[in-house]
Amino acid sequence: MKINKQCLPCLMNQVVKIAKMTDCLEQDELFHQVFHYMSQMDFHKTNPEIIGEVFALVKDYLHCEDPYYQIRYDYNQLFLKQLSQIEQQIDSFEQAVLYAIVGNVIDFSPIHQNVQKDMMTYFQNMDQLSLTINHVERLKEDLMSASSLVYLGDNCGEICLDLLLIKRIKAMNPQLKIYFVTRGKPVVNDSILEDAYEVGMDQYATIISNGDGSLGTILSRASQEFLDVYHQADLIIAKGQANFESLSEEDKNIYFLLMVKCDVISRYIGVKQKSFVCLSQKMR
Repeated sequence: MKINKQCLPCLMNQVVKIAKMTDCLEQDELFHQVFHYMSQMDFHKTNPEIIGEVFALVKDYLHCEDPYYQIRYDYNQLFLKQLSQIEQQIDSFEQAVLYAIVGNVIDFSPIHQNVQKDMMTYFQNMDQLSLTINHVERLKEDLMSASSLVYLGDNCGEICLDLLLIKRIKAMNPQLKIYFVTRGKPVVNDSILEDAYEVGMDQYATIISNGDGSLGTILSRASQEFLDVYHQADLIIAKGQANFESLSEEDKNIYFLLMVKCDVISRYIGVKQKSFVCLSQKMR
């Protein structure tokens, strides 16, 4: 889906947030560069692709390849320490899916200010949460008959909940070939190869990157290695809003697992904000 005009304030707010977080001394010049980019922006591109381009511009200006490095590390470690306890609370495949989607709350966009507090609140109230769109049984059937799965990851910390879901999927279908895909370059707090290995994802899946620094999965910018795996896969699980925005028009067997975080996606899917969604592309 193409970028929506409502995404523009969030895009600029993200730049302001990074400038503040990195103690950028010449913020006015940075903002001028971003404004110049936006004045020539291609509105046929998706929001994740545009954010990736802006983030690359910001990294170049700051001479910092990975502004969110410490945040990614801290959140991965935070959830790794709780992983055993969380796993004991999961007693079904649907619950594993729900936990993975709740992990999507971890988001450092401007509209999410109290990430850790929000996350803990959700975990404390898991028995009261449910999926607004629930295509879990269809997903389970497809997983049992598939020979290959591509799992498109999303954020730091969240990747630990993905690990628990992938572990359960592997137990359900030991013959299933699973590829876990990260971003190709640091972009906001999204997981990269380093994070996937840090949390032990290689125990259950082959880890690859998509070769790109966009926020989601932009097929026109992805590496050939990723595209070969993607096109040959029987099934795709895509985490988070950015992957939904990137792949919502793809004619492929994709399941989108996400928390609906903004009005644009809320209206596009037809559910309320903060809804938890397991949505089959073929059942839309």
